[in-house]
Amino acid sequence: MDQTKTFDLSASFKAYDVRGIVGESITAEIVEAVGAAFVDVLQLEGKTVLVGGDMRPSSPEFSKAFANGAAARGANVQLLDLISTDELYYACGALNAAGATFTASHNPAEYNGIKMAKAGAEPISSESGLKEIQARAEGYLNSRSIPAAPVRGLIGVHDVLKGYSEYLRSLVDLRGSRPLKVVVDAGNGMAGLTTPAVLGDALLPKLPLEIIPLYFELDGSFPNHPANPLEPENLRDLQAAVVEHGADIGLAFDGDADRCFVIDEKGDPVSPSAITGMVARREIGRAQGLGEANPTVIHNLLTSRAVPELVERHGGRAVRTRVGHSFIKAVMAAEGAIFGGEHSAHFYFRDFWNADTGMLAAMHVLAALGEQDGPLSELGREYEPYMSSGEINSEIEDKAGAVERVRHDFRAEDVEVDYLDGSTFIATDGSYWFNLRPSNTEPFLRLNVEATDKATMERVRDRVLALVRG
Repeated sequence: MDQTKTFDLSASFKAYDVRGIVGESITAEIVEAVGAAFVDVLQLEGKTVLVGGDMRPSSPEFSKAFANGAAARGANVQLLDLISTDELYYACGALNAAGATFTASHNPAEYNGIKMAKAGAEPISSESGLKEIQARAEGYLNSRSIPAAPVRGLIGVHDVLKGYSEYLRSLVDLRGSRPLKVVVDAGNGMAGLTTPAVLGDALLPKLPLEIIPLYFELDGSFPNHPANPLEPENLRDLQAAVVEHGADIGLAFDGDADRCFVIDEKGDPVSPSAITGMVARREIGRAQGLGEANPTVIHNLLTSRAVPELVERHGGRAVRTRVGHSFIKAVMAAEGAIFGGEHSAHFYFRDFWNADTGMLAAMHVLAALGEQDGPLSELGREYEPYMSSGEINSEIEDKAGAVERVRHDFRAEDVEVDYLDGSTFIATDGSYWFNLRPSNTEPFLRLNVEATDKATMERVRDRVLALVRG
């Protein structure tokens, strides 16, 4: 250890996970201390800890370092090797053990990080243990030692890919689907491993799906495009391939495969709000079939208002929440919700320990498409009756001043304003709503507009942006 350095991990410990630049704010030395601290804070001495990682070059070294730190403090470690983030949640749920996976999701190649969960896939955030883990790890690093537990833990290996695949197939049965041609862009991320296992025949019997792979080679340098499907330019290869192959659907996953974006047969994106509606309808029907009255669906305040309208129309109860997965997971648990969706393409399932999984959402969309004859563009239109601006960022320092200008300008309009997360302006005649939300981490004010028609959406969007950008 460097004897002179004082360690401060606040640059890499975020609200929900750890993320930093390899060799700078995240190193094997730091990771070993975090593994030890993880065991201490969650009181895991003598218990099992699961450790895996994605395809980034540093993930194997970091997994071993975390395992060594955890074993030094008396936990028995099972190395899961290469896993997607939702595989970690599956393992923590199915094996009822706490765990960690090394991933920086859609961040560039020079990054890595840690997502952690308690037994049962319960999330760990700055409110539920992450700050304590940081403080304990800093203590070990600055004292230059990790004290040995009375009994050192054992380190073994456990492959969960087949169990994960079988479990997902038990939740959505695709065997009766009409034949579908499916292009999948894994972006050189973990979906390159999970897609053949779940949707293909690498481990389980073949489904009526023809999978056309794009960038399935696991490569943490992301040689083809960044593994962030939220950016439209990263969907272009998938859109072209869907049209070229005459495919029924395209699926794009982010680097750690916990988010999924959907492209229709024309090469057009299907909005995450439409996917939320589509999956919600299926999950409500399934819950009602099992005798559950009025099943609850969670949606964040930026999803289309078509989602709560659909949920209520089909006999469910819609609950609106702030943006962010720790909020969604907490509300999912508190409300006993069957499903939750976010505008950012995170989809959460009660049957998946309230955790998010892009693959399970994709399977629901494949099932919805495969049980009827029409194309996805027609099916998607049912769930997208309104016009949306998408999220538009304005880089300004005085975010509060900009919101105040908008509030002042719209005060003569017939609008209601709520402050659940930022400021949401809702036209009382139902013709539009928009939300202005300051970023917590960047000098951005984020705008989302939705209206009953394109002309209204564009008029409101342009008026608000003119006021914001002043």
